[in-house]
Formats: sequence, C-alpha cells, structure tokens
Amino acid sequence: MDVITNPTYDGAMTAETLGRPALSADPIAAARQQWVEHGWGPAAPGMAAITSLMRAHQIALSRVEATLKPLGVTFARYEVLMLLLFSQRGSLPMKLIASRLQVHPTSVTNAVDRLEAAGLVARTAHPDDRRALIVTLTPSGRAVAAKATAALNSEVFVQPGLDEQDVRELVEVLGRMRQSAGDF
Repeated sequence: MDVITNPTYDGAMTAETLGRPALSADPIAAARQQWVEHGWGPAAPGMAAITSLMRAHQIALSRVEATLKPLGVTFARYEVLMLLLFSQRGSLPMKLIASRLQVHPTSVTNAVDRLEAAGLVARTAHPDDRRALIVTLTPSGRAVAAKATAALNSEVFVQPGLDEQDVRELVEVLGRMRQSAGDF
C-alpha cells in the first residue's frame, strides 16, 4: 500500500510503510564486512557511506514521487515549477533554469516539454536572444506548485525519518561533501 493512501501512515519510514518486506540483516553492513574480508578494509567505510547514501536517496525519492504522482508531476518537474514560482516574474530563461538546478539543459528541456503539455508552463522566445527561450509559470502551474508543496511539506519534509538533530547533522555533512566536490 502506498504511504499516501494509507490512512494509518504515521510518518515512520519502515519497510512496511515503504511497501516491501523487512530484511533480517543490513545488507550494507554485510557488504562492508565483505570488503574487509577481501582486503579492501581502508575502502570499506567509504563504500558503506556511499552505498548508504545511494539507498537513502532511493527511499527519499520514492516517498517524494509517491506524494507528487497524484498531482501529475515528478520531482524534477516540481523543481522547475518551484524555481519559476520563486523568480521575481514567474519566468526564467531555460539556460538559467538548468544552471540553477545544476542539471544538463536536456533534462530541463524534457521537464519543460512535459510541463508545457500539461499546461503548467508556457514557452516563448527570448526578447533579446533569438536562440533562447523563456519559460513562464501559468496560473495552473502556480496551483499545482502550491498543492505539491503542501503535500510534500506534510507527507515528506516535516517527517523525513530522522529527528531534528539528525536532520541538522545530515545537512551539514552533506553540505561539506557537496562543497568538497565543488558544488558551491
């Protein structure tokens, strides 16, 4: 059962609420032990950290996508809607959207194509650069962005599966990781 349609869902991220059976042991801990036993001990903590991060990403994205699905948007499309909503005019050049979302322009084109087909954004020629396009949020797009944000806030962001201190520490740790990669 989907966490969104489960009336007894209390925000806890468990195997049951995520729609899968619980495992009897942590497979990442087992993999870490295998790394050590195969002589890769110095790499074992990093392998466990990256693998845990990747699995946590899958879990979080699953919750986000389940929340957004009834509204007909993916998280990538939601990010475009919110970027436009937060802009002063409700519109931005496609190239700037890609830059701010830190994604390839092709990804933005795909998201904007879908949002435009749904009537959530409109695409027009840039007034000063005939090679560029401006994406503008429509009234329907504003409404979907508001509904999606309310749903994400109540279903995911308020209850991320960690307590407040863990959330602060996670954001700090991931911020250092992003910074060391030149992300900002």
